[in-house]
Amino acid sequence: MIRTRDEGPIRVVTLDRPNRRNALTRDGLDALARAVDTTDAAVVYLEGAGTAFCAGADLDVLRSLDGDDAAAFADRGQRTMNAIETADAVVVAGIDGPARGGGVELALAADVRVATPDATFAEPGVSLGVFGAWGGTRRLLEAVGETHATDLSYSGRTVDASEALAMGLVSRIVDDPYTVAVEIAANDPAALRELKGLLAAPRPHREQERHEREAFERLLEDGLE
Repeated sequence: MIRTRDEGPIRVVTLDRPNRRNALTRDGLDALARAVDTTDAAVVYLEGAGTAFCAGADLDVLRSLDGDDAAAFADRGQRTMNAIETADAVVVAGIDGPARGGGVELALAADVRVATPDATFAEPGVSLGVFGAWGGTRRLLEAVGETHATDLSYSGRTVDASEALAMGLVSRIVDDPYTVAVEIAANDPAALRELKGLLAAPRPHREQERHEREAFERLLEDGLE
């Protein structure tokens, strides 16, 4: 499900489950964290195989959750997103096609988010009676501010690449996001590492993540419809 290949100073991490729009399972989350943790590359480039970036959590997994299982799954996702956020490497998310729910949370955990013209973004969990609990409530607020974060979260609506750029959800729209990873990797790796330590300094967020887990658990106590 998670493929890696190393291209000089760049590790390419591919979510390779195109028949499920690269939706993430428990094993997929663990493999994603390992892929980011086990490299000395200056840059990690995240991409999705096929026509989607990532559909978020696999719905079959969500439907199997109740009570403590839901809290454990949220915790697993938070650990993975925190591993991406705190990686030594600069993490670039190349979003081509749909990013939904946990797929948006995955993109938000990256340092740089770059979209193609075909990228779209949505937090549709609210329509299913659930929401993303992988640290996305904090990161979305930080990325786009309260006005846009509340609109996206409460409505579940889909935004295209142009609107995502305008609100600050992505930094660029390009035909090939990998070129941005190459551009960043051309710089001095020690300088990149030092800069990341300053720009992505840990913020007080554990309390927010605990609230996410607890709310996610409450919503799934009786299972997902």
